[in-house]
Amino acid sequence: MPPNAQLVTSRDNPLVQRLRRLAQDPAAYRKLGEVWLEGDHLCSAYLARGKKAAVAVVADTAWLGEHGVGNGGDPVVYKLTALARQADKVVVLPEAIWKIFTGLESPARLGFLVQMPLLRDGEGQTSSGVRAGVPTVVLDRVQDAGNVGSVLRSASALGVAQVIAMKGTAALWSPKVLRAGMGAHFALHLVEQALPEHLAALQVPMVATSSHADHELPRAPLPEPCAWVLGHEGQGVGAEVMAMCSQTVSIPQPGGEESLNVAAAAAICLYESLRRRSAGI
Repeated sequence: MPPNAQLVTSRDNPLVQRLRRLAQDPAAYRKLGEVWLEGDHLCSAYLARGKKAAVAVVADTAWLGEHGVGNGGDPVVYKLTALARQADKVVVLPEAIWKIFTGLESPARLGFLVQMPLLRDGEGQTSSGVRAGVPTVVLDRVQDAGNVGSVLRSASALGVAQVIAMKGTAALWSPKVLRAGMGAHFALHLVEQALPEHLAALQVPMVATSSHADHELPRAPLPEPCAWVLGHEGQGVGAEVMAMCSQTVSIPQPGGEESLNVAAAAAICLYESLRRRSAGI
């Protein structure tokens, strides 16, 4: 086995226990200072952004396969071990141990353990971590992890630079949000546990979505840049945050539905901002 690889076979190993906690407790990363990226897609996306993993964890069926033991001709095996080798250290686990901590029905056989992402220093960033003057999404107590991850994915794809999660929003670096985000986390400036007073640092107009709105989206006079504010799935945007918004918009729904899923609404609003920006409107 190469010198940077370590074989771990005990389910009581401290690393295995840390992985179990990170995979099963959505907010454990805040206490442990580490994030677990499970699966080759997240690992590839992480590396594609020029980041470096301290520890790769790989199943023995993949790692040993590349070295002539087991199904060494499987191209998936070669991909997993190639990704693992880009970490500073490789830990090899029996595939059976993955079932102790994996958050997936089928073990991914590869993951990176990385240090908790710190707020990036950037132009216009305030002491709260909020960056000023950039296209932003504010999530006000959005609680479904799948919705939060989908919003991050749309934000990354549609030109948003920053996502701010208000206190009460699903943990941004939890396994479910990471999986739904599909690597979008690594392209965005993320701020968690924000309070309403932190939003003053945005220095851009805030626009909220609401069924009781000033304007319908196609005719709304959208500022550029702005911060789109998306609220709790059932309660909408809270009163304190809503009071900070310069306007509210609604999305036309001629089909008669009462409301859209928050992730779908986010994609529509962010695309409209991008469309106008691209057209110079």
